[in-house]
Parts: sequence; C-alpha cells; structure tokens
Amino acid sequence: MYQTKKVLLLGSGELGKEVIIEAQRLGLETIAVDRYEHAPAMQVAHRSYCVDMLNPDKVREVVEKEQPDLIVPEIEAIATSELVKLEEEGFRVIPTARAAKLTMDREGIRRLASETLKLPTAQYKFADTYEEFVLGAKEIGFPCVIKPIMSSSGKGQSVCRSEEELEECWNIAMEGGRVQNGRVIIEEFIRFESEITLLTVRAVNGTMFCAPIGHIQKDGDYIESWQPHHMTEAQIEEAEKIAKAITDELGGYGIFGVELFLAEDKVYFSEVSPRPHDTGLVTLVTQNLSEFALHVRAILGFPIPEITQLSPGASRPLKAKTEVNDYTITGIEEALAVPNTQVRVFGKPVTKVGRRIAVALSTAETAEQARDYAGQALEKLQMKEV
Repeated sequence: MYQTKKVLLLGSGELGKEVIIEAQRLGLETIAVDRYEHAPAMQVAHRSYCVDMLNPDKVREVVEKEQPDLIVPEIEAIATSELVKLEEEGFRVIPTARAAKLTMDREGIRRLASETLKLPTAQYKFADTYEEFVLGAKEIGFPCVIKPIMSSSGKGQSVCRSEEELEECWNIAMEGGRVQNGRVIIEEFIRFESEITLLTVRAVNGTMFCAPIGHIQKDGDYIESWQPHHMTEAQIEEAEKIAKAITDELGGYGIFGVELFLAEDKVYFSEVSPRPHDTGLVTLVTQNLSEFALHVRAILGFPIPEITQLSPGASRPLKAKTEVNDYTITGIEEALAVPNTQVRVFGKPVTKVGRRIAVALSTAETAEQARDYAGQALEKLQMKEV
C-alpha cells in the first residue's frame, strides 16, 4: 500500500482549496476542517470535519483522531493556544505554533514588528472600551484607521475621519471582529502611494521572494491585485529586508504574505500572514510555481530552486452583493472569451454580502493590460439567486 504524509488543514476556503490540490499533486493525504459544511477545500480533500475551530477541545479531538504529520492553519480564527500545546506534544504546526498564535491577532504581530524588531510601522494605540477608543483616536489624530484585533478578509475595518464618525467606526469594528472581546487597534493613517504584498518563502534552501504584488483594498478587503508592481531598487531592497526580518523571527517553513505600504520616502510594515495570501491568487497564472505550490513544497522540506515570473498578471474577485442560500454564477463563457483569462469558481455553499465567490485571472504583456483584461472579465460575471 502506498504510504504518504498526512496534512490536516484548519480553514477550508478558496485558498485552502488550492493548497489541498497542490498537496494531492505530491501524493499527500489531505483532511480539510472548517466551521461550516461543504467549504471549498472540503470538496477536494480526502476527508473533512466541521467543527468550531476556536474551541480547543474540538481542534484537539480532530488532531488526535487523525494524527497528521502536518497541521496547516489557513485562517486566523483558530484556538492557537491549543496548537502551542499540540506542538509541545510533538505535532508539527505550520510554520510554527508561535507564528500562528502571534498573527492570530493584530496586537501580537504589531508589537513584535514595532517594539521588538523596530520595523517602521504606522503609529498605533489599542483600546478595550469605547472610552479608551475615543481617547486613542484623538491622540493618534484624524483620519485614523480602525481595525478589530482579529478579523478575516478585512472585515470590521474603517477609516475614521472625524470625531463625528467615532461611534460608527467602533460599531463596524465590533460587528466585524471574529472574537467579540471589544479590543481594537487605532492606526495612524499613512499617506502611502501604494500597498503591496511581498510573498516570502522560507524553505530548506533559504528565503526567497516573489515579485511584488500590488493591490487595492476597499473596506479592508482586496478588490484587485496585480503582479509585478513597479518598485525602485531601493524600495525592493527595503521591502525584502523588512520581510526577511519578520519571517525569520516567526520561523518555520512555508509562505508568508507580508503586507507593506510604499510611501514616497519610506517602506512601512503593515501585517503578515503565515500562509498563502488572498492577493496572491494572481500567482496561479503568473509564476512557474503558484503561492500554493510554493507553500506545499516548503512545508514538506523540499528545496525551491527558483521562482520565475512567467508573465505579468492581475486578479479581480467576484463578491456577493446579497446573502442567499442558492445561487449560480453566470457570464463565465463571456468572461473566458476575454484574452488570456481564466476563471476560478470557489464553490462556496452560501453567500454573504462581500464574500468572494469567484475570481477572474488574466495575463498580458504588461500588468496594466492584465488589469484591464481582468476588469473586463469581472464585468461579465454575475451572481444570481436560484
């Protein structure tokens, strides 16, 4: 009987689905876990479980039953303290349990980056109560960026432009946070020229970087990404220096999505995810190895000889405008008629407002042309209730 390693994925959205596919290409046994049934990665995994991943007992129950070789977190909302215990007992957590715990909430990673590693970041304050929040916002100054300590895909983020908007921004953060503990981060509003994701891979043969991915966010969630994003040599050098510092500190093998702000005279650290990044979906069509293939190779301890960009490209996600239980996506045929374009339908069982349900991916001779193609394709795609 063929013997292989077993990978347990905690979080089974569209990014996890691509990780499972890449793992199976290398012959791994795959188990997908999420808090809802029929999540995208569950549809392609060998087995799946539906559990509350913030419940440490439920996480342990699945791990002890499956005895995986690798535990691979794919979202932030996991009982990370239990992962620390499981790692101490001999289970291998990707990239490390400490990395998963630190990056689960914005406070841990921001304090590590700014206070321990002395990396350039926006000024910030934390607040547990509305009263602390008001004082913190006034101290940071307006406009300021408000984020819940933990959320996914930018949920709960807003820009507070005046004292009159404080209550509204607080409520947005409370509704969008994955853990309802009332704690938020108040950030200085950086007047940046652009923001990028620098996909950074830690592998057995060293640290490597993908070409920078530019992206545009709205309400904290990405609505477009492209690769490569133009940067000066000095900016690239500084960005890679920052990315290597934070990923070396987190340790382990795998891909990290390092988010950075590019200002006229400075590169600022924003956030880091120790897993594939949503803006990195574009690498499915731009690189010899997508971010998902790189992640799987790295966590298995395989070398990565080189990362080659085959073509400039862009991605545009289709987002649900309404919450429905039964839907279909139309316009796929028309979208695929756009030159050099692919479409990925995620297969999410139900929709919520703003939830990504598909993505258009395009390549071209320039990133600008690829962005235009991806935009044309997105215009053809529509979600319809059935």
